[in-house]
Amino acid sequence: MDLMDLLKVGGSLIQGNSDDATTGLDIGDIAGALGGLLGNSEGGLDLSSLVGGLASNGLGDIVGSWLGNGENAAISPDQITDLLGSDKISEFASSLGLSEESAKGALADALPQVIDQATSGEGGMLDDMLAQVGGAKGAMDMLGKMFG
Repeated sequence: MDLMDLLKVGGSLIQGNSDDATTGLDIGDIAGALGGLLGNSEGGLDLSSLVGGLASNGLGDIVGSWLGNGENAAISPDQITDLLGSDKISEFASSLGLSEESAKGALADALPQVIDQATSGEGGMLDDMLAQVGGAKGAMDMLGKMFG
């Protein structure tokens, strides 16, 4: 699954969530906003920023559950702000014409599944993301610092 397919999955999750403000949004527009929020300059997910947000905010257990094959832990809208930063949430919200509350709720609904799908299976996006943090060893070192 390439990044745009993944972002469209996120878009459909956000469009179909329980918030009426997101129901009428175009999946392509949501995918574009997600790409701006989560993407890097190489056209992949910016895993290093997400992991950095974890280390400084104690959210490692939650996001770590999204990386494995087991159950995805839920994240609250306030924790989304801790993870991504209020500036990025504000940009995401304004690009879609949403309130920040709706944006945080939408991201809390979609991110666990988007990250889980990005990191499941062999090859492709997971390899690209691991390369950003120095391969599997770099990822393990980073996780060790977070949980150590």
